[in-house]
Amino acid sequence: MPIDPTKPYDDSNIFARILRGELPCKRIYEDEHALAFHDINPLAPVHILVIPKGPYVSWDDFSARASDAEMAGFVRAVGKVARDQQLEVQGYRLLANIGKRAGQEVPHLHVHIFGGQPLGPMLAR
Repeated sequence: MPIDPTKPYDDSNIFARILRGELPCKRIYEDEHALAFHDINPLAPVHILVIPKGPYVSWDDFSARASDAEMAGFVRAVGKVARDQQLEVQGYRLLANIGKRAGQEVPHLHVHIFGGQPLGPMLAR
């Protein structure tokens, strides 16, 4: 169910629980600012989620409240994961859903990295 990104951070969300080690994930990258892991319901041959370690509901929340170090670290982590997966040669797509109309389902900022096949149009109509 889509969430309201204007609500306060809910620390019982699935990504907060993964960050605390309460739930497993197929981890592929971690540093002080970000965690990257394979999506449990992949929509492409490569489907990775990258999440900041801080409690941010959405991109709006993150861009308003995160420190410069958190922002730089998160963006660099997304790029590193894509390069480590060798996606830059064939291309890849980044997606961050924010809010109800975009279909955000988890109230923790996350970026999807899709690759490994032609990805089609940007939006389905």
